[in-house]
Amino acid sequence: MHFTVPDKYRAATLPELSAFVMEAKRRYGRRMIILAHHYQRLEVTEVADFIGDSYELSRVASERNDAEHIVFCGVHFMAESADILSADYQKVYLPNPLAGCPMADMADIDDVLTAWQRLVDLGLAERTLPLSYMNSAAELKAFCGRQGGLICTSSNAKAAFDYVYARADKLFFFPDENLGYNVGRRMGIPDDQIVVWNFRADDGGIDADRLRKARLILWKGHCHVHTNFKPEHVAEVRRRFPGVKVVVHPECVWDVVAAADAVGSTKFIVDYIGAQPPGSIIAVGTEINLINRMAHAHPDKRIFELSGQTCPVCANMYRTTMADLANTVENLDVFDRIVVRDEIKADARLALNRMLEVH
Repeated sequence: MHFTVPDKYRAATLPELSAFVMEAKRRYGRRMIILAHHYQRLEVTEVADFIGDSYELSRVASERNDAEHIVFCGVHFMAESADILSADYQKVYLPNPLAGCPMADMADIDDVLTAWQRLVDLGLAERTLPLSYMNSAAELKAFCGRQGGLICTSSNAKAAFDYVYARADKLFFFPDENLGYNVGRRMGIPDDQIVVWNFRADDGGIDADRLRKARLILWKGHCHVHTNFKPEHVAEVRRRFPGVKVVVHPECVWDVVAAADAVGSTKFIVDYIGAQPPGSIIAVGTEINLINRMAHAHPDKRIFELSGQTCPVCANMYRTTMADLANTVENLDVFDRIVVRDEIKADARLALNRMLEVH
């Protein structure tokens, strides 16, 4: 896909770009809303109407019926979800159309359907409900809707697991293996009842007996940002900073989650940092833009990235610049929209609405 920003915006200074955006906001009023994920650049979040995690922003997109234009500063699957949940007269825009999600790409719908057919062939599908992480394509969300399943974010994953287990014996979770495993372990599901479907292997690399025994089937996917963090990083910051608090995202591996003081979604991390007293030392295991924004917002606390040796940047979140945003809001009449096909939208909306109900 080819995408360029006009020279007017590429050559502009940050104050000029901010002025373009603020003037567009004044002109459109409540007819336009700018949503920004916590991982966006600081200058983008400063002009947004709402900042949140994927759950919060999905909820806002579903409730702001007066907003004809929804500008989503995030990645592709988030803008798709906004289009699915919004009304037909509302238009959704992704300021940088190249902003995708490698984790979402790990769960290709054809691979998922192949896995599901394996469960059908073994007579297990009728006892199984699919649950997809928000970080997934619209086709996968629609599949969950058709099969009676739902979507979750890291904010409501435990509630979504409870929803499934109240209705089925088995849960098939994709695409993030670590989030699914962490929730399963904290619910007390033993390791011998958890399997990982490797979409690159025949029959997922799981024999029929193990599939029959499994209560939790995980997809072999991950977030490259959060798998940077290791248990030795936690041990090192505890050695160097006595009394440090360690808070991490549940997309981290289990050994990191188990060693941390707290674990939760991006909203949880924001609230956790805000609740710590002045003078606190807080090591954070998540994306660097959120960490930098928290350090900027709380100068009375020492807030830093957990590993101390990597730069955990979500390159796709970082794609969205102020030039992209200014270009979008000044050219809504010609800027390409994010549009989910109607035949996918209906089933995907079922799954997303279930997500909103179980939070």
